Amino acid sequence: MPSKTANPSARQTELLEAAYQYALRHGLADLSLRPLAEAIGSSTRVLMFLFGNKDGLVRALLERARTEELALMAGLSRPERPAGLATAAQEVWAWLAADERRPLLRLWAEAYARSLVDPDGPWAGFAGSTVEDWLDVLAGCQPQAERDAEKGVVRRTLTLAVLRGALLDLLATGDENRVTGAVHQQLALLRGAESIGD
Repeated sequence: MPSKTANPSARQTELLEAAYQYALRHGLADLSLRPLAEAIGSSTRVLMFLFGNKDGLVRALLERARTEELALMAGLSRPERPAGLATAAQEVWAWLAADERRPLLRLWAEAYARSLVDPDGPWAGFAGSTVEDWLDVLAGCQPQAERDAEKGVVRRTLTLAVLRGALLDLLATGDENRVTGAVHQQLALLRGAESIGD
C-alpha cells in the first residue's frame, strides 16, 4: 500500500520529480519500474512503497503534468478584468508552441489518447479532466455576459478545439510557422466576432 499523504515526504517529492523528468524523455507507454528506478537512483521496492504500483506511479505522473498545465492557466484567468478569448488563446498558443514545452505536450498527448482507448487504466478520466480544466480557464477569460450565454460556451469550445487541433498538428509535423499562422488567422476571426458582439 502506498504511503499516500496530503504532505508527501521530501524523498517522495524528489523521486516523483525525477520520475517525471524521465517520463518527459521516454514517455509512459512502455514505462517499466526497474529501468526507471535505476535511472533515478532508487529501487522498485521504494517506488512500490511510495506509489503502490506502476498504475499508482503513472497516476502521480499525470497529476504532476496536470499541475504544470494548471500553473499556466492560473495566470490567464482574470475574472475581474477578463482578457477575452482571443487574447487568452494567443497567450496559450505562445506557451504551447515553445520548443521547451514539447516533452510535456507529447506526454499530454500520449495520456490523452490512452485515456480514450484504455478508460479503466491509470489514465482514466485524464482526457475529460483536461477538457474541463481548459474550458474553465477559458470561461474565466470571457466577460461575464458572454461567459454565461450559450454563445459563450460555443466560443470557448471552438477556441479549445482550435488550440488542441493545432497542438496535435505541431507535435506531428514540427511546422511551427504554418501552424501558428493558422492559429493567428482563426484568432483574428474570433477577435472580429468579439468586437461586434456576435
